[in-house]
Order: sequence, then C-alpha cells, then structure tokens
Amino acid sequence: MSKIAQAFKNGKAFIGFVTGGDPSMEKSEEYILEMIRGGADLVEIGIPFSDPMAEGPVIQEASIRALSAGATVDKIFDLVGSVRQKTEVPLVFMTYLNPVFNYGYTRFFARCAELGVDGIIIPDLPYEEKGELADVAASFGIDVISLIAPTSEQRIQQIAQEATGFIYVVSSMGVTGMRSEIKTDLPAILEVVRGASSIPTAVGFGINTPIQAREIAKIADGVIVGSAIVKIIEKHGEKAGSYIYDYVRSMKNAISELD
Repeated sequence: MSKIAQAFKNGKAFIGFVTGGDPSMEKSEEYILEMIRGGADLVEIGIPFSDPMAEGPVIQEASIRALSAGATVDKIFDLVGSVRQKTEVPLVFMTYLNPVFNYGYTRFFARCAELGVDGIIIPDLPYEEKGELADVAASFGIDVISLIAPTSEQRIQQIAQEATGFIYVVSSMGVTGMRSEIKTDLPAILEVVRGASSIPTAVGFGINTPIQAREIAKIADGVIVGSAIVKIIEKHGEKAGSYIYDYVRSMKNAISELD
C-alpha cells in the first residue's frame, strides 16, 4: 500500500491545500501542521507559478503573494523537508508543468523522494502526454495523481485504469474556487471510475462548507478543499493558524460522521 493510499484506509479522507510560501515559508509550515492537527489526512502543497491556469482568483493571488515573498522551488523543497520531520501524513505537490520541467524531471523527483513528497498533481499536463514524466516519477516512487473532469467523458475509464495514489475528480467546470452548489453528475462519474479502478477517489473544486463536504463524502472516498483554506490565510495573514485548525476540524468532523 502506498503512503497516499494509507490516507484513505481509516474512513473518509480530508485533503487540504496551501500555497507554499503564502504568506511566508515559516507560516506555511505552521498552517500545514495546523491542518494536520485539525484532522487532515493528506496535504497538498502548491508550488506557486506565475500562470496557474486552473486556479481561480483566490489561489492566483496566493501564488502572487508567495512569489513576491521570494518563494522558489528549492525553498518549497526545504519547507517539505522541515514539515516531514514533524509528521508522517502524506504530502502531495500541486503545481504546473513548467516549474517541474525547468527544474529537470530527474532532479525534481529525486528531491521529492529524498524529502518525503508522496505525489504530484499537474493540472496542465494532458493525459496523453504524461508518459515521460510519469515514468521518471514512478522510478522514484512518486505518484502522479490523475485528474478526471466532467469533460473527460470517454477517457474516464482509461484514465482510471492507469491511475496511482488517488484519483482527483473535479467537481465542476472552470477553475478552482468556492461554490454554493455542485451541479455535476458526480455519482455517474464515480460509478465509471470505480468500475475501472479500485484506487481511492477524492473530489475537489468548489467544496467549502461542512454540509457540502458531507454530501460529497457520501459518494467519494475523500474531499479536497483549497480555496476556502487559502481564503482564511488571505483574511488573517500571519494569525491564521487557529482559524485553519477550527475550519479543518469542522470539515473533518462532518465527513467522519459517515465512517
């Protein structure tokens, strides 16, 4: 069992996201640990990028804040190394192909393995073109997390069959961000996914309330929340730690009722 799979073995998983370096590397570490203390089973760490095409305004602005504060790929690796000394909870990078390509695939995934990164999500990596990168990542034991969107249609089964770690099911069309309603036919998508793979499924994009999380957790193995957490950081800055803990605890409690 991969370390990522272990995040799902004790019931419904809560997955939280922060942009590395927002508002600083030191605070990112604090906020990651507060999420874990609040019950996060897996944490996504965003490597900030100047053109995050899948992100809405909240995470775009977090990337700008982090880059303006001097965030680099190497500093994000240092952040992971420090966090990994304090927790065994799975850690996954969320970034774009350009930073990984520029760093060098072999060098990048070697550092992931060295420091304890368990997987990576790359929204702008087309399924048809992931071969070279996925092979290098696999050679270092790093899962490249597959995304399945409402537009995946005929490819859902094929993507699911080749997935490792967990399958990230995108709840809605468009970019990340908080939504009042999730209108995609998720049960139908998840039925196809489960018919093709036994890999855990987690749903993200738009989820921000305990009620939404509980409804999603009824049909999926995990719930992913990013913008709502980043919004807390935007609002409270360097004093966001306790607010993040309380929020994650409320979300985890909501989905734990289904275990």
